[in-house]
Amino acid sequence: MKNAVLNRLKRKIRVWLLICTGFFLFKIDATAAPAQPQGYVMQIQLTPAVCALDSSKQKQRKCLEGYSLTITGLLPETTQKECETSASATLSPLQSKVVARVMPDQNSRVQLWHSVGGCVPMNASQYFRTMINLAEKLKIPAELTSADNKVIYHSQLKAQFIRLNPGLPAKGISFSCQASRSNTILTEIEVCYKVNGQYKQCSNQMVSNCPTSFLIKGAY
Repeated sequence: MKNAVLNRLKRKIRVWLLICTGFFLFKIDATAAPAQPQGYVMQIQLTPAVCALDSSKQKQRKCLEGYSLTITGLLPETTQKECETSASATLSPLQSKVVARVMPDQNSRVQLWHSVGGCVPMNASQYFRTMINLAEKLKIPAELTSADNKVIYHSQLKAQFIRLNPGLPAKGISFSCQASRSNTILTEIEVCYKVNGQYKQCSNQMVSNCPTSFLIKGAY
């Protein structure tokens, strides 16, 4: 009788250990990879404007080498509160060279990855490859890469983006501006994407602060 009781007890302990172990492994698997984002927002900086308005950036490569546009982020739309990661941001020399065409500062690339990598279901190489693919797909109006200053209407610039990029909804792009002493200057463009790379409508929280017309700053 005593042996039978002990055997039943041992079986219960084994079952309990299996359940606990399975639950522990499930928790590890559940937290090992981030949840799929609802979409992405690509942030495109009007480099001459930022270089002219912010003296702290004027010695950065993007200002010194005369970049017209630079990408500052591909941000995941997610409900996760913390997106930091300690995963490596190292890219191959060839990929680093490609990414530098749109994001020249290596420190900025590393900081970006460490700030968002915990919320994307990919490693750094895949993340920056996604960024490059989206950047190459997006057609840019000529006014944004001209060396000349030009005042343009908000509606005119948006219409050009929509014409050049089939499938881009009117609310799939947002503009940010900054006031200077004499003009309001366009400083950033945000474009919204589904996880499959197709354009989508931006969230209601994204609202343009640009007036009816604004200045596009030429080469810095």
